[in-house]
Amino acid sequence: MYDVPLWLWLAFAVTVVVSLTVDLLAHRTAHVIRFKEAAAWSGLWVGLALLFGAVVFAVLGTTAGTEYTTAWLLEKSLSVDNLFVFAVIFAYFKVPRAYQHRVLFFGVIGALVFRAIFLSLGVAVVSRFTAVLYAFAAALFYSTYKLLKGEEESFDPGKSFAVRALRKIIPVRDAYAGERFFVREEGRRVATPLLAVVAAIEGADLIFAVDSVPAVLAISDDAFIVYTSNAFAILGLRALYFMLSGLLDRFHYLSVGLAIILSFIGVKLVLQASHKIISPAVPEIPSPVSLAVIVVVLAASVGLSLLRSAGPKPDQHPGPPPPGA
Repeated sequence: MYDVPLWLWLAFAVTVVVSLTVDLLAHRTAHVIRFKEAAAWSGLWVGLALLFGAVVFAVLGTTAGTEYTTAWLLEKSLSVDNLFVFAVIFAYFKVPRAYQHRVLFFGVIGALVFRAIFLSLGVAVVSRFTAVLYAFAAALFYSTYKLLKGEEESFDPGKSFAVRALRKIIPVRDAYAGERFFVREEGRRVATPLLAVVAAIEGADLIFAVDSVPAVLAISDDAFIVYTSNAFAILGLRALYFMLSGLLDRFHYLSVGLAIILSFIGVKLVLQASHKIISPAVPEIPSPVSLAVIVVVLAASVGLSLLRSAGPKPDQHPGPPPPGA
């Protein structure tokens, strides 16, 4: 655990609140987010995360800074899976593109709250019951198996527990009403499909937390490191979605890369638990090594995917050779 000064926690909180406020004001009028705008915002979020990481390096030291950077990059890579689910949810509910940013904005706020709860519980459990790291490792190995075998469960937004729970609490009308979440019909308050979409987004994030929380706890058991790194990764998720929404089907090898990363983190958890429970002679994987592995694997999976996308399609033929060939 690091001795985090109160002002650093306050600086983080102010940064998040100000950033979300600026984002909300910049998008107060519903419009379609184009690639250029999304890329600018994505660069801003990445820059903000790295700038905060530099502050962590300066205030808490090299080890803390490396752990923050590793945890942020790990969460960033794992969150790419969320983007595919966002696309499924938006298609299922036929969400107009102009309203998608508003949905993701409130989805991010909910994710920040739920991740704070889950990560706090995770840190508390790990600090008292080190053996739980073996269970976390088992969960990551199982996720690796599903990714490599292509046995990921399909996500049906209409059957999401969050959406079903919402429908039990309040009636949900079929038609959208602009960007409104509630309207009054026949004297009663009813929800619009936009609120159901937010519920589906939150439900999906809870599912992804099953992998995300154990993985980030393998990098650090410090509450400040794990939460701030998660928060900055989540904050940039919306811009990343709008930037890559038309390119998601090109990342053919991303699932393989994520599987390798999850299995590596699983091994790291096993060694970490064994070092504490069995013997100090059991080696641990240093954070700089973890950071290097994540960077290399992620870059390789994305690079190979783009190379495959740039090549000829399986059903395309190069055509006859030019004259004189």
